[in-house]
Amino acid sequence: MNIQAETTPERGGNPEAFSAAVPADRLQAVAAGRDVPAEVHPEVREVTPVLEIDRFNLWYGGKQALHGITMPIPHNKVTALIGPSGCGKSTLLRSVNRLNDLVQSVRITGDMRLNGDSIYDPRMDVIELRKRMGMVFQKPNPFPMSIYENVVYALRIDGENNRAVLDEVCELSLRGAALWDEVKDRLHESAIGLSGGQQQRLCIARAIAAEPEVLLLDEPCSALDPIATGKVEELIQELRGRYSVLIVTHNMQQASRTSDYTAFMYLGRLIEYGSTSGIFTKPILRETEAYVTGRFG
Repeated sequence: MNIQAETTPERGGNPEAFSAAVPADRLQAVAAGRDVPAEVHPEVREVTPVLEIDRFNLWYGGKQALHGITMPIPHNKVTALIGPSGCGKSTLLRSVNRLNDLVQSVRITGDMRLNGDSIYDPRMDVIELRKRMGMVFQKPNPFPMSIYENVVYALRIDGENNRAVLDEVCELSLRGAALWDEVKDRLHESAIGLSGGQQQRLCIARAIAAEPEVLLLDEPCSALDPIATGKVEELIQELRGRYSVLIVTHNMQQASRTSDYTAFMYLGRLIEYGSTSGIFTKPILRETEAYVTGRFG
């Protein structure tokens, strides 16, 4: 994907040309319905993407929820989507595995490509697509079955019945989700009996058991207490380098602790996208700085 970053005074461009092209307050311009180019940091353009989002627009009926989103999601890194409530973070995340297809009024233009395969190609098998992704929602949703059967569910529905294979995947996935030591002696008990934080880590274990190309986390800690949140954050950090993770979070500290890259969104538009350290310590835009430091949103 070829992403062209705009020229800014900070990068040695012509300040007068810059001020003429970009409004003084981007967020006010966005709120007024103007198209404002995203500020994409140089390091983002150098990544190897697992997912390419290309000029993606989405409407719910007559209301446009996403406006021309173009961004690569790096391979085997954690990428956080941040921004105020209603900015389109979850809509974008749900578009990656086409959950928004379930909404009758949805219309899209543009594309997303998963390892080169067009997600929105009419020939794409949506069921097969979702097998290539793991999805974890805000509220833990373990299936009403045993811990063991929750983890191996994806293998079961693919016809895998070899007990040795299932046992191995169950243990590896629960270890990967930092849950094995807590549940290894009650694998055949109901998953509903686990605590909220354990249930969420079980959902992550269930997702990674299928070896997804991308792991999608939609505010995975929003329904958890601080202790459980800390354990899930530790888990996300452990997944770095092994899985490609795209996480939606409203928690700035969580984004800064767990992610490698961060994208700031506002009213359905990408505003600034860069390494997490760059976004939180040296953002190019004052609007981004105001948001990550808590001065608005």
